Order: sequence, then C-alpha cells, then structure tokens
Amino acid sequence: MAEETQLEGVALPPPGLPAPPVPARRHWALNIVGIAGILALCYYGETVLVIMLVAILLAFILAPIVDLLTRIRLPRGLAALVAILLLLGAVAGLVYYSYNQAATLMQDLPKYMSTVREEVVRFRQQAESLEGLPTSPEHQVVDVRTGADWPEFLRNTFGSATTAILAASFVPFLVYFMLTWQQHVRSATVMLFPLQHRHTVYVTLGLISAMIRSFMVGNLLIGLSIGAVSTIVFGIVGVPFFYFVGFISGVLSIVPYMGLLLALVPPIFVSIGHLQAQEFVAILITVFGLHVIALNVLYPKFLGKRLQLNPLAVAMALLLWGVLWGAMGLILAIPITAAMKIVFDHVTSLKPYADWLGE
Repeated sequence: MAEETQLEGVALPPPGLPAPPVPARRHWALNIVGIAGILALCYYGETVLVIMLVAILLAFILAPIVDLLTRIRLPRGLAALVAILLLLGAVAGLVYYSYNQAATLMQDLPKYMSTVREEVVRFRQQAESLEGLPTSPEHQVVDVRTGADWPEFLRNTFGSATTAILAASFVPFLVYFMLTWQQHVRSATVMLFPLQHRHTVYVTLGLISAMIRSFMVGNLLIGLSIGAVSTIVFGIVGVPFFYFVGFISGVLSIVPYMGLLLALVPPIFVSIGHLQAQEFVAILITVFGLHVIALNVLYPKFLGKRLQLNPLAVAMALLLWGVLWGAMGLILAIPITAAMKIVFDHVTSLKPYADWLGE
C-alpha cells in the first residue's frame, strides 16, 4: 500500500480522492512589474503617503496618553483632543524656543562667517605656499557671480512652503480620527480578509503596533538622553549656545548611518574661532562616543527585539526610501521596512523575504 501511495518520494492522495490543486507559480516578470508599480505609487504619491505615515506615527505616540485619560473616565474623543492639544503645545513651545535661539545665532552669524572665511583663506594660502604658487592679490582669482532670479526663487519658495503648510494642516485631524476610531479601523481591517486569515491579520497588526510604538518611544528616549549628555559636555567645554546646540546634536545623532557626521556639524560650526584644538578634540570624542554607545547599547536595548533587521537590509532601505522621499524617507525607512518584515513573517509565500531582511 505504501508503494502505491508513494512515487519517487512524493506523497500521492489515497485512491478515490481528487488530487489537491497545484498552486500556479507566478513568473518572475510579474513580480518585477508589481514591485515597479508599488515604487511608482510611492514616488508619485509621496505627499499623501508621507502625511498618512507621519499621522500614524504620531497616533502611536499619543495612544498611551489617550488610554490613560480614558481610564479616568474621559470620553475617548475628548481624551484624543486633549492629547493633540498637548502635542501642539509642546511643538509650539519647541518652535518658539528654537526660533529665539536661532534668531540670536543669526545675529552672530556674520561674525562666525567672517571667522570661517579667514580660516579658509589662511588654509588656502598655506596650501598655495606649499605648492609654490603665487599668493599676491594680483594673482588671485576673482569669483564673478551673476545675479539670482529672485522672482523665480520667491515663487518656488512660496509655493513649496504653501504646499507644506497645507499638507501639515491635515496631520492633526488625521491623528484625531485615528485615535478616536482606532478599534473600529482595526476590526474593520481584520474583517476585510477571509475568515481563516483573520486571526493572523489581527496578530500581525498587533505586532506592527507594538513595533512602531517601541520605535518612536525608543528614538525619543535615545535622542533626549544623548542631547542631555551632549549639552552638559558642551557646556563644560565652552561651546557657544551649548544649551541649544547640544540637543540639536543629540537629535541628529539618531539619524541612521549619517548621524555621526550630522551631529558634529552644529557644535563645530559655532565653535570656530572660540575654542582651541583640545576643545575640538573633546567635542569629537563626545559625539563619537555617544554615537557608538547609542548604536551598541541603547538601540539594542530599546529597539533590537522589535525591529530584528540586519544592517544590510537597513542600509538598502535607507537608500531606497531616501531616494524616493528624501529626508522624510530616511526617517520612515526603518519603521516601514520593519513593518514589511512582520507582514512577511506571517505570510507563508513571503517568509523567505522575511528571512532575508532578518538578523
């Protein structure tokens, strides 16, 4: 009997029962066409998709506050409104403080620029003297620049600013409705799938929610921690505007891969002409040390268990989404890729892609 039901190691159905249907294999060209269609949708729908994803991230940040307010018997709609008002108040305070500090910095900017220009000229003269080139004024090259097209520049700037403000105005409303209709959206999304897949969809959505919440809270805590330590060290070293530059450097430090270089720019720029070589070395050691600690200690502790992405997948995701969406793509690349991996983990045909993305 066993010989009749086995053929070259392949199990055959018992006699009298129809053979199970063999799933049709899709051609690789169809997969390429599908991926190209998705990338085209992401490229041309950048504004809408970025606004929705930013609103989703903010909704996950505010969800614990809303849940806390609902426990003290506040209606969910009122709790969501209070949470959004707190967020807007925090953003307004941050913008006001940053504007005042930036205005003070802009007043001293000519002094910084003249110092930078003097350092560049000194370095150029030293380089030319080493090469044996003449450095007298009659041999210097005069840089002639044509006048800028100011009407066109203002038109482009005003149009971009108007589009950005109009797009950003949708975010609070989207966040409010996401918070108030959270349970309805989740249950309705589960009901879109066949009955046998609904439990898997429910679990997948829960894992994505936990991942995004951990990602946002973890990055916030890491950025604040690095910013606080940077501010203290910069204040001891004597960096101008250390209370402002320190937190900017800390926030920039959490940018994947480029964070180290970006975090060095603010303190070094404002310190030119004010600090000596040993102070610059202290700034370099501080920024480098904090960045290494963040990557090897803080990130694995706060985010490692949730993301589970290998470095190659992260680098490729940053490249792809950075090309598609620019700076916002760099911010959203990791949560998007981590969410894709969670989905791939729960779809049988996509598990090899999840293994490729995983650690």
